[in-house]
Amino acid sequence: MSAPAEPTTRDRRRWAQYLVNERAEARVYRALASRREGEERDILLALADAEGRHEAHWLGLLGGEPKRLPSPDAGTRVLGWMARRFGSIFVLALAQNAEGRSPYDDEPFATPTMAADEKIHHEVVRGLAARGRRRLSGTFRAAVFGANDGLVSNLALVMGIGATGVAPQFVLFSGVAGLLAGALSMGAGEFVSVRSQRELLEATEPNNFADAALPDLDLDANELALVYRTRGIPSDEALERARRVVAAAHAADRSVPYARPIEVAGDEHDVVGAAWGAAISSFLFFASGAIIPVLPWIFGLSGLTAVVVALVLVGIALLSTGAAVGLLSGGSPLKRAVRQLLIGFGAAAITYLLGIAFGVSLG
Repeated sequence: MSAPAEPTTRDRRRWAQYLVNERAEARVYRALASRREGEERDILLALADAEGRHEAHWLGLLGGEPKRLPSPDAGTRVLGWMARRFGSIFVLALAQNAEGRSPYDDEPFATPTMAADEKIHHEVVRGLAARGRRRLSGTFRAAVFGANDGLVSNLALVMGIGATGVAPQFVLFSGVAGLLAGALSMGAGEFVSVRSQRELLEATEPNNFADAALPDLDLDANELALVYRTRGIPSDEALERARRVVAAAHAADRSVPYARPIEVAGDEHDVVGAAWGAAISSFLFFASGAIIPVLPWIFGLSGLTAVVVALVLVGIALLSTGAAVGLLSGGSPLKRAVRQLLIGFGAAAITYLLGIAFGVSLG
């Protein structure tokens, strides 16, 4: 893309904005790097250096440091504030979104290298964020699932009960009962799920049951190769590996029991986690969501006022969890937040209408 021969005042203002944004983004990466070690730290510092090269490009076009500079974009300022204080996976997710909105593809004064750099930066930040997402995925899934289940199910419960026109005390009792029943169900279900999964994996793990028999196997025709083939190793490689192991066993001192573990091929099983820890976490996550719809009745509200306050509180919580999912997944926080809100309020609307059909409307 060829640049115009004579830049305008508007062009120079745009360059100044690019300049301060590049500086702010470099500070974000340095702030993140200060909270990390090893390879991730080096990668983040390299990104900051790349932003510095872009900064130098705009400085050159401007003919040096301008006397007055604009403030960085609002999104970049928020990103910098979060990076200095949190340095979390949320910041990398926000940075990923920011790198994906680079204006350099359509900027006549940006070089093709700069536009290419921004695309690579997006992928690099996505990779860094992906590491954090993998570390966080199990806990985050349990937290979002448990909290949203508590929010939606208990909101639907108190809306349906409240719409029948029963006394506020009954609505409160129903909400608390729903909280305890749901949280206990979630905790018990997670305990059984994790314990069952661990038992299933333990049953499939290789063991040392046959290790003591290795020295007695025939070197040329032995069934150890079949063990390796069951683990996905090709037959020729399995036979060669079996021969090496049996040869080593024959060379060992026969007076000493041979205890060499059979080699295990393939990836290790993922860590499932502790059943009690998963159960307690699920209980607490569900309860933290389920308590919110009940708060108006706990504080003595009733009727339509309690319903409206409950909807507002739950709406804020649903928007927050939806936005968090959007940030961590690299998607649009607004879309995910609205989706969560519509799902939660849709379920509540259905039970509210059913409550009206079965009883007296709110008074």
